[in-house]
Amino acid sequence: MTTLLIRFGRIMGYTKAREFNVETAKKLLLVSLFYNANVAFALASLKGVNIPMYIAIKRLTPLAVLIAGFFYGKGRPTTQVTLSVLLTAAGVLIAALGDFSFDLFGYGMAFTSVFFQTMYLVLVEKSGAEDGLSSVEIMFYNSILSIPFLLFLIIATGEFPNSLSILFAKSTSLSFSVLLLLSLVMGIVLNYTMFLCTIVNSALTTTIVGVLKGVGSTTLGFVLLGGVEVHALNVTGLVINTAGGVWYSFAKYQQKKNKLPKVMSDVETRSK
Repeated sequence: MTTLLIRFGRIMGYTKAREFNVETAKKLLLVSLFYNANVAFALASLKGVNIPMYIAIKRLTPLAVLIAGFFYGKGRPTTQVTLSVLLTAAGVLIAALGDFSFDLFGYGMAFTSVFFQTMYLVLVEKSGAEDGLSSVEIMFYNSILSIPFLLFLIIATGEFPNSLSILFAKSTSLSFSVLLLLSLVMGIVLNYTMFLCTIVNSALTTTIVGVLKGVGSTTLGFVLLGGVEVHALNVTGLVINTAGGVWYSFAKYQQKKNKLPKVMSDVETRSK
């Protein structure tokens, strides 16, 4: 659906996304591979990890992105940024100590998902900066390159062709059709905003925004879904985790605010 929408938008003149290029596709092949691996391992982890703890583990991504960014030449982040990310990670570890429904398989899948998410976000940021690709173009290539991986996945897991009979049986249900359409729309919007945020800001900022988004998801997971053993350590860890995300946002805001006067003074100097 994403591929068709972008293609239609380009023909109608709604987007300036360039035509499909084989060389560009080769460069973005790893992005797509890591993206789909992240999705696959994330879904697999939910079989053994409850929603609040899954979100908490995924909040380790900022720390992983911070480390990856240091190694690929982004330089050393500010002290506040580093400390806020470490606080976010510490919250995850404390929350894990209070998770009495610990499942080794689920945790293993979730941590693997963190690795793949880190890799594709770093590569998206790099592609936007070095190759001048827009978020729409990256999403277009990612959608096309994802089709073979996803086809292999659904065949290997036995979802295809069994899922077709379920789909046809459910197609007469209005509520199912509405939910399917909403899932498609939300998925497209989510991918677009995620790629856009990563290119305009950074991979680290995208992951921290995800931490703040997780506050609502965590609360809903505890209240609505049930089946979660609430413990003082668990709740404390999640609170610390969230505080780290808020601190990061404040640190980045202060960093941007401090840069503005310097930029203005440079402009004034050049004009003189």
